[in-house]
Amino acid sequence: MTDADYKLPAPSTFPSLSEEEQTTVIRHLFERSPTLESLILPEFPTVKSYGELIAHSRALLLNLASESRIDQEKRKVLLEILAAHPRLGAGKIDSAHSAAEQASLQGETEALAALNKEYEEQFPGLRYVVFVNGRARDVIMTNMRERIRRGQYELEKTEAANAMCDIAIDRARKLGAEFEYN
Repeated sequence: MTDADYKLPAPSTFPSLSEEEQTTVIRHLFERSPTLESLILPEFPTVKSYGELIAHSRALLLNLASESRIDQEKRKVLLEILAAHPRLGAGKIDSAHSAAEQASLQGETEALAALNKEYEEQFPGLRYVVFVNGRARDVIMTNMRERIRRGQYELEKTEAANAMCDIAIDRARKLGAEFEYN
């Protein structure tokens, strides 16, 4: 089954899904990240909806973003999770979901590569993550430049964590989930 054919299972089946099936759900909502999967999996069988699953994930990520300021191990975990997202305009994107979401950005690979480099120099260890949502290249590139100019590392961690969850909400809807976000 391809990513395009995948449909999310009903939340009522969460408790009976195997760990492999739970991991598959997480990988469709977020990028493939064994670290993130290991954080979400323990609570997976207890959540009752995709909204609750993503809200739980957001709380985990925002907690990591907040605590990573003083806890180097949590910083390392957060950066590893964020690095699972492909760079905007990257030539090769492994995730079919990300490739489709970034389709509007094609054609500016050199400019995006330069902005990615500038961003990653400004924010060591971070990857620029944004909910593209079909927005045009120039809109995304303007956002990226503004965030670089703003220069607030701690805020970038929060923005990236929130963007990951906003992307997951969009993917859940596209993958057929009945969705309410709490």
